[in-house]
Amino acid sequence: MGIVEILVTSFGLAMDSFAISICKGLSMKKNIINKVIIIAMYFSFFHMLMPIIGYLLGNTFELLVSKIDHWIAFILLLFIGSNIIIEGVVDNTNKVNDKIDFKSMIPLCIASSIDALAVGVTFAFLKVNLFIAVISIGIITFMMSLLGVLLGNKFGNRYEKTAKILGGIILIIIGIKILLEHLNIL
Repeated sequence: MGIVEILVTSFGLAMDSFAISICKGLSMKKNIINKVIIIAMYFSFFHMLMPIIGYLLGNTFELLVSKIDHWIAFILLLFIGSNIIIEGVVDNTNKVNDKIDFKSMIPLCIASSIDALAVGVTFAFLKVNLFIAVISIGIITFMMSLLGVLLGNKFGNRYEKTAKILGGIILIIIGIKILLEHLNIL
């Protein structure tokens, strides 16, 4: 997996945080700059932590699955991407409050970064440079979360579904590309 795939994966993973950040922005007052930064830091931290955990898990079980790693990566990314698309299509009208305390943010951060854990497992199988991948994921998630809160605050929930659907499609395409490369089709 090269730098282009890492960057595309980073954007795909950041879409959940982007969508949640839009929801957070919907419920905030106009003077929100401190909250915007804190929200972006929460999401960025968890999106950096989860691939590391996934990578460590993947390395632990590498010998057992090295012959089918491309299938695992494909299935995980297909599953994650499909779930993100379904979340984008299904109407979820629950409004998020503007609290940014630990208790309020942790469930959102974990829910939005579970896919990053699974991607971390695939990183281990594909021998991805974890440092570069984690930094890329962190920076892009931070920027997308900042943007999401600001857009949500300004424009409402108009882009939430599109962001989720796009993120899911990106992850599925990457999964297909990984599979095709390992089957020597690409």
